[in-house]
Amino acid sequence: MRYKFLTILMLLIGSTQAMAQLEPWKDYDVSKELWNITTVKVHPNLGDDYLEGLRGTWVAANKVAMELGHIEDFAIYRSQLPQGGDFNLFLVVKFADSSQLEPNKARYDEFMKAWGSANEDATREVTKNYPSMREITGEYLVRKIDIK
Repeated sequence: MRYKFLTILMLLIGSTQAMAQLEPWKDYDVSKELWNITTVKVHPNLGDDYLEGLRGTWVAANKVAMELGHIEDFAIYRSQLPQGGDFNLFLVVKFADSSQLEPNKARYDEFMKAWGSANEDATREVTKNYPSMREITGEYLVRKIDIK
């Protein structure tokens, strides 16, 4: 009797899991947009110094890319608990769709023309200090899921 009860219980658990399978586009939608998220662990007391560097490099480059229509948006998020985990800063870039991630010489040339060699040289100089200020702990390419 005990084994029969366990067998029935296992069958019920198994059938519940099988019924819980969601199907894309029926039970949820997947966005065309993609977000590239880089997680960064900025070393203690260097948060504002790192942000200052980002202002002239990452932020400035993303503003140009956005003006050219190469990206949709970008943002920086900082944890209110800076020592609370493996990272304390998110660098986020939003792309309209995966085509914006494909190699494209014309888009590259357009960006480099708008960015200019002066900015390129300045970026190289500023980013030399980044390894002593932070560690990149992860990079993710994600899509939004909307459950129906």
